[in-house]
Amino acid sequence: MSALSDTARAARPAGGIRSSVRDSLVVAKRNLIRMTRIPEMVLFGLIQPVMFVVLFTYVFGGSIKVGGSLSTQDYREFLMGGIFAQTVTFATAGAGAGIADDMHKGLIDRFRSLPMARGAVLTGRTLADLVQTALTLLVLALVALLVGWRSHENFAKILAGFGLLLLLGYAFSWIGALIGLSVRTPEAATSGGLIWLFPLTFISNAFVDSNNLPTFFRHVAEWNPFSTTVQACRELFGNLPPGFKTPDAWPMQHPVLASVLWSVLILVVFRTLAVRKYRSATA
Repeated sequence: MSALSDTARAARPAGGIRSSVRDSLVVAKRNLIRMTRIPEMVLFGLIQPVMFVVLFTYVFGGSIKVGGSLSTQDYREFLMGGIFAQTVTFATAGAGAGIADDMHKGLIDRFRSLPMARGAVLTGRTLADLVQTALTLLVLALVALLVGWRSHENFAKILAGFGLLLLLGYAFSWIGALIGLSVRTPEAATSGGLIWLFPLTFISNAFVDSNNLPTFFRHVAEWNPFSTTVQACRELFGNLPPGFKTPDAWPMQHPVLASVLWSVLILVVFRTLAVRKYRSATA
């Protein structure tokens, strides 16, 4: 085993951006092919956000006041930024479970023995998850249009809004990668990937006006990176209801810039931690 390990290390090429990108794309292709062979993975990933759209639109719409309005249409447009953001962040659990499954089956050890860039396995996996998230967002946007959601801004701002959502989702997928490398089973990765997401998404401005929250939770919501992206999307989509008072907290006053800063910070920190964990992880 020692001789094989030494041979693998000797065969490993010198690092470089070109080889790292090539290796990452190869791993991403492998994961995308796997997704096409297990279509229920994509299907089940669509069911939850569609259910949230339908339930919140038709059950709570007209009962929750946002700004100065109780209009069902105003709440529907207010809601969709939160549903979009929740969808991309909940993909974290799937990313963690996929990596934990590869660990459990010994695939990570096999990848580590190959002459490839160290971070390529994780980068390829997160890129594949990003593609799946983009497809999910596309379907979800079509469903939202069917139930009456509309954007009131130009096409460039709409694209910028979805770009922020994908950036947040990609950053959070690295949190999932770290969780997947830190647990022993895919089931534990799924639980670990969801348990902290519920308070993150519900103590936010996703479903209600944060101005109506108790003082402590209002401050948490206003500085929540999730809330920042939701607020940015509402501004870029033109979905702020009449009479809505933007909170005074800096992230809410500058949501687009704050969203980019939060996402980049999360991405840099958790990619560094995940790659470091990958180097020492064993099945």
